[in-house]
Amino acid sequence: MSSHKYVIGIDFGTESGRALLVDVRDGREVATAVHVYKNGVIDEQLPGSGVKLEPDWALQDPDDYLEVLKRAVPAVLEAGGVNPADVIGIATDFTACTILPVTAAGTPLCTLPEYRTRPHAWIKLWKHHAAQPEANKLNEMARQLGYSFLDRYGGKISSEWLIPKVMQLLDEDPAIYTAADRIIEAADWIIWQLTGVETRNLTAAGYKGIWSKQDGYPPPEFYRALDPRLEHFVAEKLSTDIRELGQKAGSLTPEAAIWTGLLPGTAVAIGNVDAHVAVPAATVVEPGRMVIIMGTSNCHMVMGVDEHIVPGICGYVEDGIMPGLFGYEGGQPCVGDHFAWFIENCVPAAYAAEAAQLGISLHQLLEAKAAQLKPGESGLVALDWWNGNRSVLVDADLTGVILGLTLATRPEEIYRALIEATAYGTRMIIETFQSSGVPVHEIVATGGLPDRNKMLMQIYADVTGRPINVAATHQGGALGSAMHAAVAAGRAAGGYANIVEAARHMAHLREEHYTPNPVAKKVYDELYAEYVNLYDYFGRGGNDVMKRLKTLRARVIGEN
Repeated sequence: MSSHKYVIGIDFGTESGRALLVDVRDGREVATAVHVYKNGVIDEQLPGSGVKLEPDWALQDPDDYLEVLKRAVPAVLEAGGVNPADVIGIATDFTACTILPVTAAGTPLCTLPEYRTRPHAWIKLWKHHAAQPEANKLNEMARQLGYSFLDRYGGKISSEWLIPKVMQLLDEDPAIYTAADRIIEAADWIIWQLTGVETRNLTAAGYKGIWSKQDGYPPPEFYRALDPRLEHFVAEKLSTDIRELGQKAGSLTPEAAIWTGLLPGTAVAIGNVDAHVAVPAATVVEPGRMVIIMGTSNCHMVMGVDEHIVPGICGYVEDGIMPGLFGYEGGQPCVGDHFAWFIENCVPAAYAAEAAQLGISLHQLLEAKAAQLKPGESGLVALDWWNGNRSVLVDADLTGVILGLTLATRPEEIYRALIEATAYGTRMIIETFQSSGVPVHEIVATGGLPDRNKMLMQIYADVTGRPINVAATHQGGALGSAMHAAVAAGRAAGGYANIVEAARHMAHLREEHYTPNPVAKKVYDELYAEYVNLYDYFGRGGNDVMKRLKTLRARVIGEN
């Protein structure tokens, strides 16, 4: 065996899973491998059956997750030339809230022939938004009955979260609800597959399941008020044994060892959520520094010493990110998806030809063209609601707006306006934290976007007026998971006693950073004021045209 010890972190994303092999001593990233999900995001029809899905559905196939274990983990071991005996731990993180109904043995119902054609038997991905009516009912009932848990979640429970998704399942296919012995986060299900033991992690339970250290889950009376069939939901389908981050969930089973190429008995950490696990990987273990995981969506994580009510955030959880601190989360559900939508649907053929001639991507071409524009030059302002609004309005039924278009508007102007819109959305979140007593002095960025678009990063610094550092790792989720694997393994095995100690050795920042340009900031202050006007008008009841259009669309589709 080598004197070096290693850990593996696996980041289960929206489209793929990534394994990262890391040197415990200094956080050196030895090897990485990605497995793209065969079925990806299932949003039109079920694989193999042709069963059509309604609007706002987003499902996944659990077999895709298992293939990550079987392909990506052996690949990093081979690429790194590492002896499996020198790997002391493995840990995972997942998108959330991503849930699935399973049998008592942990078998997903969608893998059983009798349920294969039933959409509710499949995994509901985080961005499944079809449970908005149920979310509306839950929020109304909680307010009517005087429950205070809404305060922890910015005043609203999102349609993306556990209980609304379960309510939709029960409303539309009660037989699946009955057949499900357990309903579990994918973050916890994958640990079950690795260890043979069902565990539930604090982060998913707290941020997505309406659980707290002080109060636990809401009482049976609340679930009964939602639906009498839900009265014993927690006792029947969940677990009240909630485990803290960095704990050892169990050891790798012989079967999982065969899948991964690791040794049976290797330590496996409690499951975690992708956004939260990336915070210590970005060197952040203290209050006042906001980590933004920037990719398909944005997740905004900041910690505080004290408990504060923050309107419209995704939630706050004691010990939810780091032990001893309150972890606060905000989010934007459409960022990278925003720009990809524009590239795929709105760019003329001439631009595609120009990009091909230059040997660059359309994103790179539009970034180069948009970088030549000054703030405010396009005359455009947009709302970043192509996939609804998570923070601070918590409303999946909101949609996008671009204002100021003329016959002279060029694609790069729209592209830049969309980027600016996401920066305004981040500023709205930061200012909401600030005004609620949770300070944000600095931003540390991680995720895919900081690697790909320097113009975007400078715009975020200018719009927010805050310096932005960038995590050294390109794999914030996977590295954060690997760090928790080192904690789960413990000092005796060559790991660390806690996540603060792991971060001190394994997490680093890059030299590059972004400082706000005061001239640009002044213009963006004016544009942001217009954004806020539109935000309030369309998002706070001034004009519900977006909701009326969605209702009309659903009616027309239903008539066809």
